[in-house]
Amino acid sequence: MKALARIALALAGTAVLPACGQLSPGSAALVATGYASHQLCSAVFVAGRDAARYYKEAIAPVAGPIASLTAYTVDLEHREVRATLAGMAESRAVFRPPLGCVNATDRVLPDAPGVPAPQGTTTALLPDIAGDALVEASDPAFRAALDRAFDERAQAPHRHTEAVVIVHRGRVIAERYADGVGIDTPLTGWSATKSVTNALLGILVRQGKLDVKAPAPVAAWADLHDPRHAITIDQLLRMTSGLDMGQSLTAGALTAFDPTSRMIFVEADTAAMAETAPLAHAPGSTWNYSNTNTQLLSRIVRDQAGGTAQATREFAQRELFDKLGMRHVTLEFDGAGTPIGASHLWAPARDWARFGLLFLHDGVVGGQRILPAGWADYSAAPTPGSEDFGYGAGFWTNRGDGAGARYRVGRGMPADAFMARGAHGQYVVIVPSEDLVLVRMGPAFTPRDDMDAVARLTRETIEAVSGRAVAQAPVSN
Repeated sequence: MKALARIALALAGTAVLPACGQLSPGSAALVATGYASHQLCSAVFVAGRDAARYYKEAIAPVAGPIASLTAYTVDLEHREVRATLAGMAESRAVFRPPLGCVNATDRVLPDAPGVPAPQGTTTALLPDIAGDALVEASDPAFRAALDRAFDERAQAPHRHTEAVVIVHRGRVIAERYADGVGIDTPLTGWSATKSVTNALLGILVRQGKLDVKAPAPVAAWADLHDPRHAITIDQLLRMTSGLDMGQSLTAGALTAFDPTSRMIFVEADTAAMAETAPLAHAPGSTWNYSNTNTQLLSRIVRDQAGGTAQATREFAQRELFDKLGMRHVTLEFDGAGTPIGASHLWAPARDWARFGLLFLHDGVVGGQRILPAGWADYSAAPTPGSEDFGYGAGFWTNRGDGAGARYRVGRGMPADAFMARGAHGQYVVIVPSEDLVLVRMGPAFTPRDDMDAVARLTRETIEAVSGRAVAQAPVSN
Protein backbone atom coordinates (compact mmCIF):
# COMPACT_ATOMS: atom_id res chain seq x y z
CA MET A 1 0.00 0.00 0.00
CA LYS A 2 2.88 2.39 0.72
CA ALA A 3 4.28 1.75 -2.75
CA LEU A 4 0.91 2.40 -4.34
CA ALA A 5 0.59 5.62 -2.38
CA ARG A 6 4.00 6.69 -3.65
CA ILE A 7 2.92 5.95 -7.22
CA ALA A 8 -0.35 7.82 -6.73
CA LEU A 9 1.50 10.83 -5.40
CA ALA A 10 3.88 10.80 -8.35
CA LEU A 11 1.01 10.43 -10.80
CA ALA A 12 -1.14 13.12 -9.31
CA GLY A 13 1.39 15.66 -8.11
CA THR A 14 -0.51 18.22 -6.10
CA ALA A 15 -3.86 17.42 -7.71
CA VAL A 16 -6.73 15.81 -5.86
CA LEU A 17 -7.07 12.25 -7.10
CA PRO A 18 -10.89 12.08 -7.35
CA ALA A 19 -10.81 15.00 -9.78
CA CYS A 20 -8.33 13.30 -12.10
CA GLY A 21 -10.52 10.52 -13.45
CA GLN A 22 -12.26 7.34 -12.52
CA LEU A 23 -9.42 4.86 -12.01
CA SER A 24 -7.65 3.84 -8.81
CA PRO A 25 -3.92 4.48 -8.37
CA GLY A 26 -3.19 0.78 -8.90
CA SER A 27 -5.13 0.71 -12.16
CA ALA A 28 -3.51 3.96 -13.23
CA ALA A 29 -0.09 2.43 -12.61
CA LEU A 30 -0.98 -0.42 -14.96
CA VAL A 31 -2.05 2.12 -17.58
CA ALA A 32 1.35 3.79 -17.22
CA THR A 33 3.28 0.56 -17.75
CA GLY A 34 0.96 -0.46 -20.57
CA TYR A 35 1.63 2.86 -22.27
CA ALA A 36 5.40 2.56 -21.90
CA SER A 37 5.59 -1.06 -23.06
CA HIS A 38 3.30 -0.60 -26.06
CA GLN A 39 4.85 2.63 -27.34
CA LEU A 40 8.39 1.31 -26.95
CA CYS A 41 7.44 -1.92 -28.67
CA SER A 42 6.02 -0.01 -31.63
CA ALA A 43 8.93 2.41 -31.79
CA VAL A 44 11.55 -0.37 -31.78
CA PHE A 45 9.89 -3.09 -33.85
CA VAL A 46 7.58 -1.12 -36.16
CA ALA A 47 9.71 1.98 -36.67
CA GLY A 48 13.22 0.70 -35.97
CA ARG A 49 13.94 3.43 -33.45
CA ASP A 50 16.49 3.44 -30.64
CA ALA A 51 14.66 2.52 -27.44
CA ALA A 52 16.58 4.76 -25.04
CA ARG A 53 16.29 7.83 -27.23
CA TYR A 54 12.62 7.25 -27.93
CA TYR A 55 11.85 6.76 -24.26
CA LYS A 56 13.67 9.98 -23.37
CA GLU A 57 12.10 12.11 -26.10
CA ALA A 58 8.59 10.70 -26.51
CA ILE A 59 7.61 8.76 -23.38
CA ALA A 60 9.33 10.31 -20.37
CA PRO A 61 7.81 13.78 -20.95
CA VAL A 62 4.33 12.21 -20.91
CA ALA A 63 5.09 10.11 -17.84
CA GLY A 64 6.29 13.18 -15.99
CA PRO A 65 7.13 12.45 -12.36
CA ILE A 66 6.70 8.67 -12.72
CA ALA A 67 9.34 8.40 -15.47
CA SER A 68 12.06 7.91 -12.87
CA LEU A 69 10.05 5.07 -11.27
CA THR A 70 9.54 3.23 -14.55
CA ALA A 71 11.92 0.59 -15.90
CA TYR A 72 11.76 -1.28 -19.18
CA THR A 73 13.47 -4.14 -21.00
CA VAL A 74 13.54 -4.79 -24.74
CA ASP A 75 13.76 -8.45 -25.80
CA LEU A 76 14.94 -8.41 -29.42
CA GLU A 77 14.79 -12.19 -29.78
CA HIS A 78 11.17 -12.53 -28.72
CA ARG A 79 10.21 -9.08 -30.04
CA GLU A 80 8.63 -7.88 -26.85
CA VAL A 81 8.96 -5.06 -24.32
CA ARG A 82 8.24 -5.21 -20.60
CA ALA A 83 7.73 -2.15 -18.41
CA THR A 84 7.44 -1.99 -14.62
CA LEU A 85 6.50 0.79 -12.24
CA ALA A 86 8.13 0.72 -8.81
CA GLY A 87 7.73 -3.05 -8.74
CA MET A 88 3.95 -2.70 -8.34
CA ALA A 89 2.75 -2.85 -11.94
CA GLU A 90 4.12 -4.69 -14.95
CA SER A 91 3.01 -4.79 -18.58
CA ARG A 92 4.20 -6.69 -21.63
CA ALA A 93 3.74 -5.74 -25.28
CA VAL A 94 4.54 -8.10 -28.15
CA PHE A 95 5.22 -7.34 -31.80
CA ARG A 96 3.06 -9.46 -34.12
CA PRO A 97 3.58 -8.46 -37.74
CA PRO A 98 1.63 -7.33 -39.65
CA LEU A 99 -0.65 -6.26 -36.78
CA GLY A 100 1.89 -4.14 -34.91
CA CYS A 101 2.32 -4.40 -31.15
CA VAL A 102 -0.34 -5.61 -28.74
CA ASN A 103 -0.79 -5.69 -24.99
CA ALA A 104 0.11 -9.25 -23.92
CA THR A 105 0.10 -8.80 -20.14
CA ASP A 106 -1.04 -12.00 -18.45
CA ARG A 107 -2.73 -13.34 -21.55
CA VAL A 108 -2.23 -15.82 -24.37
CA LEU A 109 -2.47 -14.09 -27.72
CA PRO A 110 -4.38 -15.45 -30.71
CA ASP A 111 -2.23 -16.30 -33.69
CA ALA A 112 -1.30 -13.41 -35.97
CA PRO A 113 -2.22 -13.79 -39.65
CA GLY A 114 1.41 -14.38 -40.59
CA VAL A 115 4.00 -12.46 -42.57
CA PRO A 116 2.20 -10.18 -45.04
CA ALA A 117 2.91 -9.78 -48.72
CA PRO A 118 5.13 -6.77 -49.42
CA GLN A 119 3.16 -3.54 -49.35
CA GLY A 120 2.79 -1.64 -52.56
CA THR A 121 2.89 -4.66 -54.88
CA THR A 122 -0.14 -3.29 -56.73
CA THR A 123 0.04 -0.16 -58.83
CA ALA A 124 -0.99 2.92 -56.87
CA LEU A 125 -3.69 5.16 -58.27
CA LEU A 126 -2.02 8.23 -56.80
CA PRO A 127 0.87 9.44 -58.97
CA ASP A 128 4.27 9.55 -57.31
CA ILE A 129 4.69 12.62 -55.16
CA ALA A 130 8.51 12.44 -55.11
CA GLY A 131 11.44 10.33 -56.23
CA ASP A 132 13.61 8.15 -54.02
CA ALA A 133 15.94 10.99 -53.02
CA LEU A 134 15.34 13.63 -50.37
CA VAL A 135 13.65 16.73 -51.79
CA GLU A 136 15.82 19.57 -50.61
CA ALA A 137 14.27 23.03 -50.34
CA SER A 138 15.81 25.18 -53.06
CA ASP A 139 14.03 28.39 -52.14
CA PRO A 140 15.80 30.31 -49.33
CA ALA A 141 12.39 31.15 -47.86
CA PHE A 142 11.60 27.44 -47.56
CA ARG A 143 14.96 26.68 -46.02
CA ALA A 144 14.44 29.40 -43.44
CA ALA A 145 10.92 28.15 -42.66
CA LEU A 146 12.23 24.62 -42.17
CA ASP A 147 15.06 25.91 -40.00
CA ARG A 148 12.46 27.51 -37.72
CA ALA A 149 10.31 24.36 -37.69
CA PHE A 150 13.30 22.26 -36.57
CA ASP A 151 14.74 24.87 -34.21
CA GLU A 152 15.11 23.30 -30.76
CA ARG A 153 15.14 24.93 -27.37
CA ALA A 154 18.01 24.33 -24.98
CA GLN A 155 15.56 23.65 -22.15
CA ALA A 156 12.30 21.73 -21.99
CA PRO A 157 9.66 21.76 -23.27
CA HIS A 158 11.11 20.52 -26.55
CA ARG A 159 9.42 20.29 -29.95
CA HIS A 160 11.46 17.34 -31.32
CA THR A 161 10.42 17.92 -34.92
CA GLU A 162 11.16 14.63 -36.70
CA ALA A 163 9.74 15.22 -40.16
CA VAL A 164 8.22 17.95 -42.31
CA VAL A 165 6.90 17.22 -45.81
CA ILE A 166 5.30 19.92 -47.96
CA VAL A 167 3.25 18.88 -50.99
CA HIS A 168 2.07 21.54 -53.45
CA ARG A 169 0.08 20.68 -56.56
CA GLY A 170 0.66 17.00 -55.98
CA ARG A 171 4.45 17.05 -55.61
CA VAL A 172 6.79 17.26 -52.65
CA ILE A 173 8.47 20.66 -52.91
CA ALA A 174 10.40 20.50 -49.64
CA GLU A 175 11.04 18.01 -46.86
CA ARG A 176 13.38 17.57 -43.94
CA TYR A 177 14.00 14.85 -41.34
CA ALA A 178 15.70 14.69 -37.96
CA ASP A 179 18.74 12.52 -37.29
CA GLY A 180 17.67 8.88 -37.11
CA VAL A 181 14.53 9.49 -39.18
CA GLY A 182 14.32 8.99 -42.93
CA ILE A 183 11.94 9.04 -45.85
CA ASP A 184 10.68 5.53 -45.03
CA THR A 185 10.67 5.72 -41.22
CA PRO A 186 7.18 5.01 -39.84
CA LEU A 187 6.03 7.74 -37.45
CA THR A 188 3.18 7.56 -34.98
CA GLY A 189 0.11 9.58 -35.83
CA TRP A 190 -1.62 9.29 -32.48
CA SER A 191 -5.11 10.75 -33.02
CA ALA A 192 -4.37 11.54 -36.65
CA THR A 193 -5.28 7.85 -36.89
CA LYS A 194 -8.89 8.87 -36.26
CA SER A 195 -8.89 10.51 -39.68
CA VAL A 196 -7.76 7.22 -41.24
CA THR A 197 -10.67 5.50 -39.48
CA ASN A 198 -12.89 8.19 -40.99
CA ALA A 199 -11.59 7.21 -44.45
CA LEU A 200 -12.24 3.50 -43.88
CA LEU A 201 -15.79 4.32 -42.84
CA GLY A 202 -16.16 6.53 -45.90
CA ILE A 203 -15.16 3.64 -48.13
CA LEU A 204 -17.82 1.45 -46.50
CA VAL A 205 -20.41 4.22 -46.98
CA ARG A 206 -19.48 4.48 -50.68
CA GLN A 207 -19.86 0.71 -50.96
CA GLY A 208 -23.38 0.97 -49.53
CA LYS A 209 -22.56 -0.98 -46.37
CA LEU A 210 -23.04 1.87 -43.88
CA ASP A 211 -25.20 4.97 -43.44
CA VAL A 212 -23.71 7.65 -41.20
CA LYS A 213 -27.15 8.91 -40.20
CA ALA A 214 -28.45 5.47 -39.18
CA PRO A 215 -27.99 3.97 -35.71
CA ALA A 216 -24.50 2.58 -35.29
CA PRO A 217 -24.50 -1.22 -35.66
CA VAL A 218 -23.33 -2.03 -32.14
CA ALA A 219 -24.77 -5.38 -31.07
CA ALA A 220 -24.76 -4.49 -27.37
CA TRP A 221 -27.15 -1.61 -28.13
CA ALA A 222 -29.51 -3.53 -30.39
CA ASP A 223 -32.42 -3.36 -27.92
CA LEU A 224 -34.72 -0.58 -29.09
CA HIS A 225 -35.29 0.36 -25.47
CA ASP A 226 -31.58 0.98 -24.92
CA PRO A 227 -31.14 4.78 -25.24
CA ARG A 228 -27.74 4.15 -26.83
CA HIS A 229 -29.47 2.43 -29.74
CA ALA A 230 -30.13 5.88 -31.20
CA ILE A 231 -26.42 6.81 -31.43
CA THR A 232 -25.43 7.25 -35.07
CA ILE A 233 -22.11 6.78 -36.84
CA ASP A 234 -22.15 10.53 -37.50
CA GLN A 235 -22.41 11.22 -33.77
CA LEU A 236 -19.54 8.86 -33.02
CA LEU A 237 -17.42 10.55 -35.69
CA ARG A 238 -18.30 14.01 -34.34
CA MET A 239 -17.78 13.06 -30.69
CA THR A 240 -21.40 13.86 -29.82
CA SER A 241 -22.52 10.34 -28.86
CA GLY A 242 -23.20 11.38 -25.26
CA LEU A 243 -21.28 8.36 -23.94
CA ASP A 244 -19.77 8.74 -20.50
CA MET A 245 -16.25 7.37 -20.63
CA GLY A 246 -13.60 9.98 -20.01
CA GLN A 247 -12.01 12.43 -22.43
CA SER A 248 -9.01 12.27 -24.74
CA LEU A 249 -8.21 15.96 -25.27
CA THR A 250 -5.18 15.98 -22.99
CA ALA A 251 -2.25 13.62 -22.55
CA GLY A 252 0.07 13.51 -19.55
CA ALA A 253 0.71 11.71 -16.29
CA LEU A 254 -2.85 12.34 -15.08
CA THR A 255 -4.21 10.72 -18.25
CA ALA A 256 -3.39 7.40 -16.58
CA PHE A 257 -6.52 7.93 -14.46
CA ASP A 258 -8.80 8.29 -17.49
CA PRO A 259 -10.81 5.18 -18.46
CA THR A 260 -10.11 5.70 -22.16
CA SER A 261 -6.42 5.23 -21.39
CA ARG A 262 -7.17 1.93 -19.69
CA MET A 263 -9.21 0.96 -22.73
CA ILE A 264 -6.23 1.51 -25.08
CA PHE A 265 -3.31 0.35 -22.94
CA VAL A 266 -4.71 -2.36 -20.64
CA GLU A 267 -7.83 -3.97 -22.07
CA ALA A 268 -7.54 -6.82 -24.56
CA ASP A 269 -10.81 -5.86 -26.27
CA THR A 270 -11.04 -2.07 -26.54
CA ALA A 271 -14.49 -1.95 -28.12
CA ALA A 272 -15.95 -4.35 -25.55
CA MET A 273 -15.05 -1.84 -22.86
CA ALA A 274 -16.27 1.10 -24.96
CA GLU A 275 -19.70 -0.42 -25.54
CA THR A 276 -20.31 -0.61 -21.76
CA ALA A 277 -20.21 3.17 -21.40
CA PRO A 278 -23.51 4.62 -20.20
CA LEU A 279 -25.01 7.81 -21.55
CA ALA A 280 -24.17 11.07 -19.82
CA HIS A 281 -26.08 13.17 -22.34
CA ALA A 282 -28.68 12.64 -25.04
CA PRO A 283 -27.02 11.58 -28.30
CA GLY A 284 -26.18 14.60 -30.43
CA SER A 285 -26.55 17.14 -27.63
CA THR A 286 -23.02 17.48 -26.20
CA TRP A 287 -19.49 17.41 -27.64
CA ASN A 288 -16.90 15.37 -25.73
CA TYR A 289 -13.70 14.26 -27.47
CA SER A 290 -13.10 10.66 -26.41
CA ASN A 291 -11.29 7.65 -27.88
CA THR A 292 -14.33 5.63 -26.84
CA ASN A 293 -16.22 6.83 -29.91
CA THR A 294 -13.49 5.92 -32.37
CA GLN A 295 -12.87 2.44 -30.94
CA LEU A 296 -16.53 1.66 -31.45
CA LEU A 297 -16.19 2.88 -35.03
CA SER A 298 -13.09 0.74 -35.41
CA ARG A 299 -15.01 -2.39 -34.50
CA ILE A 300 -17.74 -1.42 -36.93
CA VAL A 301 -15.04 -1.27 -39.62
CA ARG A 302 -13.75 -4.67 -38.50
CA ASP A 303 -17.21 -6.23 -38.55
CA GLN A 304 -18.03 -4.83 -42.00
CA ALA A 305 -14.62 -5.82 -43.41
CA GLY A 306 -14.96 -9.49 -42.47
CA GLY A 307 -14.84 -9.72 -38.68
CA THR A 308 -11.17 -10.58 -38.19
CA ALA A 309 -7.93 -8.67 -37.89
CA GLN A 310 -6.58 -10.26 -41.07
CA ALA A 311 -9.67 -9.39 -43.11
CA THR A 312 -9.68 -5.84 -41.75
CA ARG A 313 -6.03 -5.31 -42.49
CA GLU A 314 -6.46 -6.67 -46.03
CA PHE A 315 -9.47 -4.39 -46.53
CA ALA A 316 -7.53 -1.32 -45.39
CA GLN A 317 -4.53 -2.28 -47.52
CA ARG A 318 -6.55 -3.04 -50.64
CA GLU A 319 -9.07 -0.23 -50.50
CA LEU A 320 -6.95 2.59 -49.06
CA PHE A 321 -3.22 2.19 -48.49
CA ASP A 322 -2.28 0.49 -51.75
CA LYS A 323 -4.38 2.87 -53.83
CA LEU A 324 -2.59 5.84 -52.25
CA GLY A 325 0.84 4.27 -52.55
CA MET A 326 1.28 4.21 -48.77
CA ARG A 327 4.16 1.72 -48.71
CA HIS A 328 5.22 1.42 -45.07
CA VAL A 329 2.02 1.53 -43.01
CA THR A 330 1.30 -0.39 -39.82
CA LEU A 331 -2.21 -0.15 -38.39
CA GLU A 332 -2.07 -1.76 -34.96
CA PHE A 333 -4.76 -4.07 -33.58
CA ASP A 334 -5.90 -4.97 -30.09
CA GLY A 335 -6.08 -8.49 -28.71
CA ALA A 336 -9.60 -8.99 -30.08
CA GLY A 337 -8.63 -8.12 -33.65
CA THR A 338 -10.05 -4.59 -33.66
CA PRO A 339 -7.87 -1.86 -35.14
CA ILE A 340 -6.73 0.69 -32.58
CA GLY A 341 -8.24 3.26 -34.90
CA ALA A 342 -8.31 5.98 -32.30
CA SER A 343 -4.55 6.30 -32.00
CA HIS A 344 -2.23 3.65 -33.42
CA LEU A 345 -1.25 3.98 -37.05
CA TRP A 346 2.44 4.33 -37.95
CA ALA A 347 3.48 5.63 -41.35
CA PRO A 348 6.30 7.68 -42.89
CA ALA A 349 5.68 11.40 -43.32
CA ARG A 350 5.35 11.01 -47.09
CA ASP A 351 2.64 8.41 -46.57
CA TRP A 352 0.81 10.75 -44.22
CA ALA A 353 1.04 13.34 -47.01
CA ARG A 354 -0.42 10.86 -49.51
CA PHE A 355 -3.30 10.36 -47.13
CA GLY A 356 -3.83 14.12 -46.96
CA LEU A 357 -4.01 14.29 -50.76
CA LEU A 358 -6.98 11.91 -50.70
CA PHE A 359 -8.99 14.50 -48.78
CA LEU A 360 -7.52 17.45 -50.66
CA HIS A 361 -9.11 15.94 -53.79
CA ASP A 362 -12.42 14.98 -52.12
CA GLY A 363 -11.69 11.29 -52.12
CA VAL A 364 -10.74 10.93 -55.80
CA VAL A 365 -7.38 9.35 -56.67
CA GLY A 366 -6.14 8.79 -60.20
CA GLY A 367 -9.64 9.39 -61.53
CA GLN A 368 -11.18 6.77 -59.21
CA ARG A 369 -13.53 7.76 -56.42
CA ILE A 370 -12.45 6.20 -53.11
CA LEU A 371 -14.71 8.18 -50.78
CA PRO A 372 -18.29 9.36 -51.33
CA ALA A 373 -18.70 12.66 -53.17
CA GLY A 374 -18.61 15.52 -50.67
CA TRP A 375 -17.01 13.36 -47.95
CA ALA A 376 -14.13 15.80 -47.42
CA ASP A 377 -16.46 18.74 -46.84
CA TYR A 378 -18.59 16.56 -44.58
CA SER A 379 -15.49 15.68 -42.57
CA ALA A 380 -14.42 19.33 -42.33
CA ALA A 381 -17.85 20.71 -41.44
CA PRO A 382 -17.72 22.09 -37.87
CA THR A 383 -19.55 20.18 -35.14
CA PRO A 384 -21.84 22.24 -32.89
CA GLY A 385 -20.48 22.29 -29.36
CA SER A 386 -16.84 22.01 -30.42
CA GLU A 387 -16.40 25.71 -31.17
CA ASP A 388 -13.69 26.25 -28.56
CA PHE A 389 -11.57 23.65 -30.36
CA GLY A 390 -12.85 23.40 -33.92
CA TYR A 391 -13.74 19.78 -34.64
CA GLY A 392 -15.47 18.23 -37.63
CA ALA A 393 -16.09 14.53 -38.22
CA GLY A 394 -12.80 12.77 -37.52
CA PHE A 395 -10.81 15.89 -38.49
CA TRP A 396 -10.03 19.21 -36.84
CA THR A 397 -11.28 22.15 -38.85
CA ASN A 398 -10.77 25.88 -39.37
CA ARG A 399 -14.22 26.24 -40.89
CA GLY A 400 -16.86 28.07 -38.90
CA ASP A 401 -16.40 30.99 -36.53
CA GLY A 402 -15.56 29.21 -33.27
CA ALA A 403 -12.69 30.23 -31.03
CA GLY A 404 -10.51 27.28 -32.08
CA ALA A 405 -10.82 28.10 -35.78
CA ARG A 406 -10.32 31.83 -35.14
CA TYR A 407 -7.14 31.12 -33.20
CA ARG A 408 -5.56 29.14 -36.02
CA VAL A 409 -6.77 31.45 -38.79
CA GLY A 410 -5.49 34.41 -36.80
CA ARG A 411 -2.02 32.90 -36.99
CA GLY A 412 -2.05 32.48 -40.73
CA MET A 413 -3.79 29.16 -41.43
CA PRO A 414 -6.44 29.55 -44.14
CA ALA A 415 -10.08 29.44 -43.12
CA ASP A 416 -10.81 26.47 -45.41
CA ALA A 417 -8.02 24.33 -43.92
CA PHE A 418 -8.70 21.17 -41.96
CA MET A 419 -6.33 18.63 -40.47
CA ALA A 420 -5.68 15.18 -39.17
CA ARG A 421 -4.15 15.93 -35.81
CA GLY A 422 -2.58 13.78 -33.11
CA ALA A 423 -1.28 14.36 -29.60
CA HIS A 424 2.10 15.99 -29.11
CA GLY A 425 2.38 17.65 -32.49
CA GLN A 426 1.28 15.27 -35.26
CA TYR A 427 -0.29 17.23 -38.13
CA VAL A 428 -1.54 16.60 -41.65
CA VAL A 429 -2.77 20.04 -42.72
CA ILE A 430 -5.00 20.12 -45.82
CA VAL A 431 -5.53 23.49 -47.56
CA PRO A 432 -7.78 23.13 -50.62
CA SER A 433 -7.57 26.82 -51.57
CA GLU A 434 -3.79 26.52 -51.93
CA ASP A 435 -3.62 22.96 -53.35
CA LEU A 436 -1.41 22.22 -50.37
CA VAL A 437 -0.78 19.41 -47.88
CA LEU A 438 1.70 19.98 -45.04
CA VAL A 439 2.85 17.23 -42.69
CA ARG A 440 4.62 17.83 -39.40
CA MET A 441 5.52 14.88 -37.15
CA GLY A 442 7.44 14.47 -33.91
CA PRO A 443 6.82 14.40 -30.13
CA ALA A 444 6.32 18.09 -29.31
CA PHE A 445 5.65 19.19 -25.75
CA THR A 446 5.53 22.93 -26.39
CA PRO A 447 2.22 24.74 -25.69
CA ARG A 448 -0.79 23.65 -27.76
CA ASP A 449 1.18 20.74 -29.26
CA ASP A 450 3.36 23.23 -31.17
CA MET A 451 0.31 24.57 -32.99
CA ASP A 452 1.74 28.08 -33.23
CA ALA A 453 4.84 26.79 -34.99
CA VAL A 454 2.75 24.66 -37.38
CA ALA A 455 0.52 27.64 -38.16
CA ARG A 456 3.60 29.74 -38.84
CA LEU A 457 5.07 27.05 -41.10
CA THR A 458 1.77 26.88 -43.01
CA ARG A 459 1.68 30.65 -43.42
CA GLU A 460 5.30 30.84 -44.53
CA THR A 461 4.77 28.00 -47.00
CA ILE A 462 1.81 29.78 -48.59
CA GLU A 463 3.81 32.99 -48.80
CA ALA A 464 6.68 31.15 -50.48
CA VAL A 465 4.59 29.32 -53.09
CA SER A 466 2.21 32.18 -53.85
CA GLY A 467 4.46 35.21 -53.48
CA ARG A 468 1.98 37.01 -51.27
CA ALA A 469 1.97 37.88 -47.58
CA VAL A 470 -0.58 36.24 -45.29
CA ALA A 471 -2.12 38.31 -42.53
CA GLN A 472 -1.54 36.87 -39.08
CA ALA A 473 -1.51 37.65 -35.39
CA PRO A 474 1.74 37.55 -33.38
CA VAL A 475 3.03 33.99 -33.11
CA SER A 476 5.12 32.75 -30.20
CA ASN A 477 8.20 30.62 -30.91
